Amino acid sequence: MTTLVLTVIGDDRSGLVADLSEIIANHGGNWATSEMAQLGGKFAGIVLVDVADDKADGLTTALESNQLAITVQRGVTTTIPSTSRLTIDFVGTDRPGIVRQITDVISSAGASIETLSSDVVEAPMAGGNLFTATATVLLDDAEADGLQAKLEDLADELMVEFTFGR
Repeated sequence: MTTLVLTVIGDDRSGLVADLSEIIANHGGNWATSEMAQLGGKFAGIVLVDVADDKADGLTTALESNQLAITVQRGVTTTIPSTSRLTIDFVGTDRPGIVRQITDVISSAGASIETLSSDVVEAPMAGGNLFTATATVLLDDAEADGLQAKLEDLADELMVEFTFGR
């Protein structure tokens, strides 16, 4: 079995995911895991596909000849060794550099970001914009409390509110 990691970018349109899944299915591929979004009129996604070794080249060729910008990488999926998964929700006044400052703290604590989803929304009643995000990070149990404390220390400086879940 071959594992393919597909990154997909293109103009958003109705049926795009259905067309992609049809190509994968027609070549005996199994759509395992994916994250996809429509942003600014574009479609972007990442898909993990398992396919029989003897069908991987045909699937790769079919995907690359599609009208989407698709990058195919072969490889075995690996996970970062960890014993904890920490969910971090944050909301604060939008400004340049907010993601960099928060991710610097996460990285310096030895954690790895598994998922990050963010948005900028209009602030109710206050005017301006709010930056909202949810991150899931992987880290050792011993590092979880330290990371939480470091982010709480940063909260006042950034004017960000953090909520943590395990």
